[in-house]
Amino acid sequence: MNSKAINKNDTIYRQARKRAAEFNEKFKSIEGASEAIGVSKDQLSNYELGLYKQLPVDSVVRMADAYNAPELMNYYCCNECVIGKLTMSPVEICSIERLTIQILAVLNGTSINKIKESLIDITADGKITKDELPRLQEIINTLDEISAKSQSLKLWAEKYLINCCRSDV
Repeated sequence: MNSKAINKNDTIYRQARKRAAEFNEKFKSIEGASEAIGVSKDQLSNYELGLYKQLPVDSVVRMADAYNAPELMNYYCCNECVIGKLTMSPVEICSIERLTIQILAVLNGTSINKIKESLIDITADGKITKDELPRLQEIINTLDEISAKSQSLKLWAEKYLINCCRSDV
């Protein structure tokens, strides 16, 4: 059995379906969910049991959309996609208050003008010297942290604001 399954019934895909079932009755059963997603109930059951080495990308996208769980795509990219494992960072969806504090903490600890000035200083001559590498790495690390928090906010918005807007229409 695939190591992604903590126990046979607790993969991220099953958890997402169960959370979605709180808002949509058809997701309470494998049959209803499989129909909504467009896969067989056996396929969906195998996804939820962690029996696939790698789920089909289109199935993950459909589950993420149907369950209002954009975090499934981030999980897939970070944990199952060969390229994504090397290039993507996991994103956490937390409360908007906690996320705001995390973003402000990164921005307060960082002077964007200082980063801009350092980057110009390092790259202005078209060469990056050995002594400039640590400063450049620090800039990259800071930008990575800002990017991760931005992605978290984007996923939060996709999950909660889009759902809110759907109910207003």
